[in-house]
Amino acid sequence: MRNLIMIFGICMLNATYGILAQTSATANFTASATIIQPITITTTSDMNFANIDAKTGGQIILTPDNIRTSSGGVVLAGEENLSAATFIVTGQSGYTYDISLPEDIYTLSNGIENMVINNFTSSISNGNLIADESQIIRVGATLNVNANQTPGFYSTPAPLNVTVNYN
Repeated sequence: MRNLIMIFGICMLNATYGILAQTSATANFTASATIIQPITITTTSDMNFANIDAKTGGQIILTPDNIRTSSGGVVLAGEENLSAATFIVTGQSGYTYDISLPEDIYTLSNGIENMVINNFTSSISNGNLIADESQIIRVGATLNVNANQTPGFYSTPAPLNVTVNYN
Protein backbone atom coordinates (compact mmCIF):
# COMPACT_ATOMS: atom_id res chain seq x y z
CA MET A 1 0.00 0.00 0.00
CA ARG A 2 1.59 3.21 -1.13
CA ASN A 3 -0.69 5.65 0.64
CA LEU A 4 -0.18 6.26 4.39
CA ILE A 5 -2.73 8.25 6.31
CA MET A 6 -2.01 9.37 9.88
CA ILE A 7 -4.86 8.84 12.29
CA PHE A 8 -5.28 12.46 13.37
CA GLY A 9 -5.08 13.89 9.89
CA ILE A 10 -2.00 15.99 10.59
CA CYS A 11 -0.03 14.67 7.61
CA MET A 12 -0.82 12.36 4.76
CA LEU A 13 1.76 10.55 2.69
CA ASN A 14 0.78 9.95 -0.86
CA ALA A 15 3.19 8.33 -3.28
CA THR A 16 2.04 10.53 -6.10
CA TYR A 17 1.94 13.93 -4.32
CA GLY A 18 4.31 13.57 -1.36
CA ILE A 19 3.39 14.83 2.12
CA LEU A 20 0.17 16.87 2.35
CA ALA A 21 -0.40 19.21 5.40
CA GLN A 22 -3.79 19.80 7.00
CA THR A 23 -5.01 23.24 5.84
CA SER A 24 -7.94 23.89 8.21
CA ALA A 25 -9.45 22.91 11.53
CA THR A 26 -12.76 23.65 13.20
CA ALA A 27 -13.74 24.10 16.87
CA ASN A 28 -17.15 24.79 18.38
CA PHE A 29 -18.25 27.17 21.15
CA THR A 30 -21.43 28.42 22.72
CA ALA A 31 -22.32 31.91 23.94
CA SER A 32 -24.13 32.78 27.17
CA ALA A 33 -25.01 35.70 29.41
CA THR A 34 -26.34 36.07 32.93
CA ILE A 35 -28.62 38.94 33.79
CA ILE A 36 -28.00 40.01 37.39
CA GLN A 37 -30.53 41.51 39.72
CA PRO A 38 -30.55 45.30 39.23
CA ILE A 39 -29.30 47.32 42.18
CA THR A 40 -31.98 49.41 43.86
CA ILE A 41 -32.17 51.70 46.87
CA THR A 42 -35.34 52.52 48.80
CA THR A 43 -35.77 55.09 51.57
CA THR A 44 -37.25 53.59 54.73
CA SER A 45 -36.86 56.66 56.98
CA ASP A 46 -35.92 60.29 56.50
CA MET A 47 -33.25 62.09 58.52
CA ASN A 48 -34.58 63.86 61.59
CA PHE A 49 -32.38 65.71 64.10
CA ALA A 50 -35.36 65.77 66.52
CA ASN A 51 -35.91 68.62 68.99
CA ILE A 52 -33.23 71.28 69.48
CA ASP A 53 -32.97 74.40 71.64
CA ALA A 54 -30.86 76.82 69.55
CA LYS A 55 -29.71 79.06 72.43
CA THR A 56 -26.35 80.52 71.24
CA GLY A 57 -26.05 78.15 68.27
CA GLY A 58 -23.64 75.37 67.47
CA GLN A 59 -23.59 72.02 65.72
CA ILE A 60 -25.58 68.81 66.02
CA ILE A 61 -23.87 65.69 64.71
CA LEU A 62 -26.21 62.80 63.92
CA THR A 63 -24.28 59.58 63.31
CA PRO A 64 -25.51 56.75 61.07
CA ASP A 65 -26.11 54.82 64.33
CA ASN A 66 -28.76 57.36 65.45
CA ILE A 67 -26.47 58.94 68.05
CA ARG A 68 -26.77 62.70 68.35
CA THR A 69 -24.18 64.98 69.95
CA SER A 70 -24.01 68.75 70.23
CA SER A 71 -21.27 71.36 70.43
CA GLY A 72 -21.40 75.07 71.10
CA GLY A 73 -24.42 76.51 72.85
CA VAL A 74 -27.09 74.39 71.17
CA VAL A 75 -28.95 72.06 73.54
CA LEU A 76 -30.47 68.69 72.65
CA ALA A 77 -34.11 68.47 73.71
CA GLY A 78 -36.41 65.43 73.24
CA GLU A 79 -35.44 62.60 70.93
CA GLU A 80 -38.90 61.93 69.49
CA ASN A 81 -38.54 61.01 65.81
CA LEU A 82 -34.70 61.05 65.99
CA SER A 83 -33.48 59.18 62.93
CA ALA A 84 -30.56 58.93 60.56
CA ALA A 85 -31.76 58.54 56.97
CA THR A 86 -32.24 54.82 56.39
CA PHE A 87 -32.26 52.89 53.12
CA ILE A 88 -32.51 49.32 51.91
CA VAL A 89 -30.19 48.37 49.05
CA THR A 90 -31.12 45.29 47.05
CA GLY A 91 -29.05 43.64 44.40
CA GLN A 92 -27.19 40.56 43.28
CA SER A 93 -25.82 38.60 46.22
CA GLY A 94 -22.01 38.52 46.19
CA TYR A 95 -21.60 41.76 44.23
CA THR A 96 -19.95 44.90 45.62
CA TYR A 97 -21.17 48.45 45.24
CA ASP A 98 -20.22 52.04 46.01
CA ILE A 99 -22.37 54.71 47.63
CA SER A 100 -22.43 58.40 46.73
CA LEU A 101 -23.61 60.76 49.46
CA PRO A 102 -24.56 64.43 49.10
CA GLU A 103 -21.28 66.37 48.95
CA ASP A 104 -22.38 69.99 49.02
CA ILE A 105 -23.79 72.22 51.68
CA TYR A 106 -27.59 72.10 51.85
CA THR A 107 -30.13 74.07 53.84
CA LEU A 108 -33.04 73.28 56.08
CA SER A 109 -35.59 76.08 55.95
CA ASN A 110 -38.71 77.11 57.82
CA GLY A 111 -39.65 79.46 54.99
CA ILE A 112 -37.94 82.46 56.58
CA GLU A 113 -34.68 81.24 58.12
CA ASN A 114 -32.18 78.56 57.16
CA MET A 115 -29.75 76.16 58.80
CA VAL A 116 -26.88 74.45 56.97
CA ILE A 117 -26.56 70.66 56.77
CA ASN A 118 -23.33 69.04 55.52
CA ASN A 119 -20.64 66.42 56.25
CA PHE A 120 -22.78 63.40 55.36
CA THR A 121 -21.56 60.03 56.62
CA SER A 122 -22.66 56.46 55.95
CA SER A 123 -22.82 53.23 57.92
CA ILE A 124 -21.04 51.44 55.07
CA SER A 125 -17.92 52.07 53.06
CA ASN A 126 -17.42 51.89 49.32
CA GLY A 127 -16.78 48.42 47.93
CA ASN A 128 -19.41 47.00 50.25
CA LEU A 129 -20.60 43.44 49.55
CA ILE A 130 -24.28 42.54 49.15
CA ALA A 131 -24.41 39.36 51.20
CA ASP A 132 -28.10 38.37 51.26
CA GLU A 133 -29.59 40.28 48.32
CA SER A 134 -30.37 43.27 50.57
CA GLN A 135 -28.60 45.51 53.03
CA ILE A 136 -29.53 48.41 55.30
CA ILE A 137 -27.62 51.69 54.96
CA ARG A 138 -27.90 54.60 57.38
CA VAL A 139 -26.75 58.16 56.66
CA GLY A 140 -25.96 60.85 59.21
CA ALA A 141 -24.85 64.48 58.88
CA THR A 142 -23.94 67.67 60.72
CA LEU A 143 -26.54 70.39 61.29
CA ASN A 144 -25.25 73.92 61.90
CA VAL A 145 -27.71 75.79 64.12
CA ASN A 146 -27.62 79.59 64.24
CA ALA A 147 -27.78 81.49 67.52
CA ASN A 148 -31.36 82.33 68.46
CA GLN A 149 -32.71 80.31 65.51
CA THR A 150 -36.42 81.05 65.07
CA PRO A 151 -38.54 78.23 66.52
CA GLY A 152 -40.43 76.07 64.05
CA PHE A 153 -40.21 73.08 61.75
CA TYR A 154 -37.25 73.13 59.30
CA SER A 155 -36.80 70.85 56.31
CA THR A 156 -34.85 70.67 53.06
CA PRO A 157 -36.69 72.38 50.20
CA ALA A 158 -35.91 69.42 47.92
CA PRO A 159 -34.96 65.81 48.60
CA LEU A 160 -31.28 64.92 48.99
CA ASN A 161 -29.88 62.08 46.88
CA VAL A 162 -27.99 58.94 47.84
CA THR A 163 -26.83 56.82 44.90
CA VAL A 164 -25.54 53.24 44.77
CA ASN A 165 -23.71 51.63 41.84
CA TYR A 166 -22.25 48.19 41.26
CA ASN A 167 -18.45 48.16 41.05
